[in-house]
Amino acid sequence: MNENPNNYLTTGEFARLCKVNKQTLIYYDQIGLLSPIHKDAKGYRYYSIRQLEFFNVISLLKELGMTLNDIQRYTLNKSPESFLSLLYEQKAELKEKREQIEMNERIIHAKIKTLEYVCRTDLDQIMVQSCPETTLYLSKDIKDVSSDERVTRISDFYNELQQAQLDTGYPLGSITRREQILSGEFTNYSYLYMEQPNSKEDVPYLRTAQGNFLTGFHNGGAATIHETYIRLLDQMTELKFTLGEYVFEECIYDNVVIKQEENYITKIMIQVF
Repeated sequence: MNENPNNYLTTGEFARLCKVNKQTLIYYDQIGLLSPIHKDAKGYRYYSIRQLEFFNVISLLKELGMTLNDIQRYTLNKSPESFLSLLYEQKAELKEKREQIEMNERIIHAKIKTLEYVCRTDLDQIMVQSCPETTLYLSKDIKDVSSDERVTRISDFYNELQQAQLDTGYPLGSITRREQILSGEFTNYSYLYMEQPNSKEDVPYLRTAQGNFLTGFHNGGAATIHETYIRLLDQMTELKFTLGEYVFEECIYDNVVIKQEENYITKIMIQVF
């Protein structure tokens, strides 16, 4: 070495600064990603302190999801312009990942909120609740369509929730029209929905009217849900309410949290006047 040897670091010293083992540096050298600044006649490797920044950039790009092969391809054509382009690309990907993390956080928060609400609620009680206007994202009409078309529309709805980032973590709900309820077709649903606390532009929504809802909980599966509906309608008559345009159902406890269907919990909200 022609320069002062104190300006150079051994492989072990450089590895300690980088917080990796020496084998990592040897491997980077073997693949041509980060080679020592000098090798002496005995094969000893020496690094410059200025190479620490390059190692840190390699570590950053790895954390952002780039493979060593991708990073190596960049190093073959290094330039200020290509590095700037790489940084812009990684910044955009990082923004997308951050948005995904924030969305996942909102989903988890909504699920916690729902489960905590159920835990502190008397599920045997029928309540009259005054509810504010709520924004819902709806599926296409699934009533009175063929079985194949129904499956297609439900599948489309699930895909839309994912692709447009409309899965808010709130319970998946279904809407039944007044005429179906009056004729005893309690599970002849017209729409699926998911509540949207923060609506987006250029997305069609149903905004429910604020008002009173007779609310109860069904404990069990679809085969027995008519029993809870009859109980709710009897209570509606006793309270001298009139059935509104829609009835809303939300799956609170389903196979995500409960093994047996007979222990499922469904929230039923009957719009009343």
